[in-house]
Amino acid sequence: MEKIYWISLAVSQSLFFLLLPIWLSLTEYLHPIVTIVVWFCLTAIIVFSVFLSFKKVMIVPYELVYGCLILYTVSLLILLFIRPKAQNNSYNLVPFETIGYYFSGQVSLIIAFYNLAANIGLFVPYGFLLKIKAMQKQSAFLVAFFVISIIETAQYLTGRGSLDVDDLILNLLGVFTGYAVYPIFEKTVSIKKSGTARLAPTDR
Repeated sequence: MEKIYWISLAVSQSLFFLLLPIWLSLTEYLHPIVTIVVWFCLTAIIVFSVFLSFKKVMIVPYELVYGCLILYTVSLLILLFIRPKAQNNSYNLVPFETIGYYFSGQVSLIIAFYNLAANIGLFVPYGFLLKIKAMQKQSAFLVAFFVISIIETAQYLTGRGSLDVDDLILNLLGVFTGYAVYPIFEKTVSIKKSGTARLAPTDR
């Protein structure tokens, strides 16, 4: 294993455990699997950043990408629908009302940051997926809008969360952030139909 792997893993795991008290505080109102989701996202971001800074390319098997995405989706659904405390099944159909509330100072910083960052960041991988599938922007928007709307409605009907148009807006922003930055992602991660991950200099 090359040095860059060790560097990226050391940085990501050190940061995760350094901030572990913050991640554990999220389990007070979210399923404990939130720590695994945070670990996965943080590790992926740090590894990607290190590879990008060293101008290296990781070639990843197509099957591994989809396997990780399936596990990630299952974890995300557990996070969205299985919670330790009863949830407020209210609804908000006024755009940017909830977002404005998070910036009003009436809610703790960690809760405001988690809700805003998570609603965007957790859906970025699906923007990558739509880009990998070579889906056009209009089709990608319709698919994302349809799926996220179903999730929001299901959360409300099952009492697992509120129905909030701002969640829809932030989730869609996350999807299209992934869709937009995929060309940067592609400079560091090359997805192949078969083979094993390896390192190679970029052509940049």
